[in-house]
Amino acid sequence: MRPVIGLIPLYDDEKESYWMLPGYEKVIEKCGGLPIILPFSENKEELIEAYSLCSGILFTGGHDVGPNVYGSKPSEKCGTPCTVRDTMEGILLEKCLEENKPVFGICRGIQFINAYLGGTLYQDLPSEHPSATEHHMAPPYDRAAHNIEVIANTRLAQIIGAGTHQVNSYHHQAIKDLSEKVEKMAISEDGLVEAIEVKQQKFAIAVQWHPEFSFENCQDSVKLIQAFINACK
Repeated sequence: MRPVIGLIPLYDDEKESYWMLPGYEKVIEKCGGLPIILPFSENKEELIEAYSLCSGILFTGGHDVGPNVYGSKPSEKCGTPCTVRDTMEGILLEKCLEENKPVFGICRGIQFINAYLGGTLYQDLPSEHPSATEHHMAPPYDRAAHNIEVIANTRLAQIIGAGTHQVNSYHHQAIKDLSEKVEKMAISEDGLVEAIEVKQQKFAIAVQWHPEFSFENCQDSVKLIQAFINACK
């Protein structure tokens, strides 16, 4: 039996619908998992029932995290949050950490996990953390945008190796203050946190870049998702 991986759905405000980028499902299938899209809901009972079917949860990209999650007021540059996603992800993350169920976060995923656990975010990098490093690349997204440095003796170093790696990059928010409950595992050329691990968990990793876009030509992306799937078995 393949491990079932629950995916947080993306939400379209204009169409009032939820959806999924195919890369999330494809990379999970490539690495031996069975992806399912979780209900877009704030109903705790419904979410926990769906969660119980899963061996691990993947926190996808998407909307800006609501500043209320980390005790801040929205700036003019902050995007419109999706309160349903913030609520449902809080319920699911809390349950995962309580039961030590594997977690993997991508882009918004790393931001939400850090914010929910007591950290803060830059609400808009161009205005709050100006840099020559390209964090909001143009398509195609399956190529490298900048380098990161993977810190030695971290879980990420065990998976893809310590030192310099290349990643794609498509985000305008990022970790500002690191939660005390997570460990920093990689940083960008301009000093942003690019990967974290929640402490004292079987497997709770999140990255700022997008393996779901780059897995077809980037072995690091495959190794990351494979490690997640292996932890779910």
